[in-house]
Amino acid sequence: MEKVVERFIGYAKQYTTSDPNSKTYPSTDRQLVFMRKLVDELKEIGLSEVEMDKFGYVTATIPAKGVENCPVVGFIAHVDTSPDFSGENVNPQIIEKYDGTPVALKNGVTIDPKEFPEILKYVGQDIITADGTTLLGADDKAGVAEIVTAAEIVLNSNNIRHGKIRLGFTPDEEVGHGTDHFDVKKFGADFAYTLDGGEIGELEFENFNAAGAKIKIKGRSVHPGASKNKMINALLVGHKLISMLPPTQRPEHTENYEGFYHLLSFKGNVETAEMYYLIRDHSSKKFEKKKKLMKELVDLINLEYGKELVQLEVEDQYFNMREKIEPVMYVVDVAKEAMIKAGVEPKIKAIRGGTDGARLSYDGLPCPNVFAGGHNFHGPFEFVPVPSMLKSVEVILNVIEGVGKLNK
Repeated sequence: MEKVVERFIGYAKQYTTSDPNSKTYPSTDRQLVFMRKLVDELKEIGLSEVEMDKFGYVTATIPAKGVENCPVVGFIAHVDTSPDFSGENVNPQIIEKYDGTPVALKNGVTIDPKEFPEILKYVGQDIITADGTTLLGADDKAGVAEIVTAAEIVLNSNNIRHGKIRLGFTPDEEVGHGTDHFDVKKFGADFAYTLDGGEIGELEFENFNAAGAKIKIKGRSVHPGASKNKMINALLVGHKLISMLPPTQRPEHTENYEGFYHLLSFKGNVETAEMYYLIRDHSSKKFEKKKKLMKELVDLINLEYGKELVQLEVEDQYFNMREKIEPVMYVVDVAKEAMIKAGVEPKIKAIRGGTDGARLSYDGLPCPNVFAGGHNFHGPFEFVPVPSMLKSVEVILNVIEGVGKLNK
């Protein structure tokens, strides 16, 4: 089981950042480089039906052993890391027996318990961080390492009776395209689990409904010395829209089931400007209201100026998987029992984000999300406790045994 640490560190060092501006699939060739190495590793440890398709998806099978009439369970993780922060030249390091003091890294980065109090839960444990110049990549290479390690244990054990198991590894989750070409029917699982959660114990079957809003603003540039009643500053028009949206519904002011409008980018000049918003809410009704309000405000600004200065394009991205999981809640119960058996307290909560599992659930593959152990994803303050990774592997093994006791 200790191989999970060695495996994770090896994976973390490989550059797999996805690119939201790319027109290819996957969005970066570096992900394919990683996937090819993963294929070789899966074959080496003895998995069956190992393949990588033209889109970069890697799938594999653990054949049934001792159990035939049970559901086929899948385990899924993504290999890309977030473009929000550098994922190149990652240098993982193990802080042995963390003592509760601030962890000083390079570039003035410090994981200080005053700012990140959750780290104090792991005093006395070994934790893995990057060196301060990059993210770590536990999202989701910890999940990849945990699934591969559990698979190797199952293949080498004579004591674990189980049905057929499918493994899946996806690219481009971080840029919202992780399952664009995933063939659920070919994957052949009755249900699956993404190993893409955060702290130990997390078990999630709810997530945001999500949309992206592209906003283009056409201003009018006139020399500022002669601009009275003529100039229309596109940047200030954008600022007007920002000020009209509810300030309490920004991500920095929300938690739990509270949705938000997140201004992700704003660029331009007097003549033209572009904005991009993320719209999020767990409630489908509130989600629709948020999209409606955005449109109404844009229409109001255009009405004020008497022309269509602002163009809005809203695109739905994914939806709350709760609707698809509730009819098959036993898949959540299996994971919950697997955690309890491993001595882990289940923390059932809603994801304030999305996973591959959300879209897969709508494609016919119910897919709750299970912890991989990491904290502070997408930046230099990221860390993952080693015992959390070990428990994740144990939970996967317990899920496999639990599914083997179900009738198909």
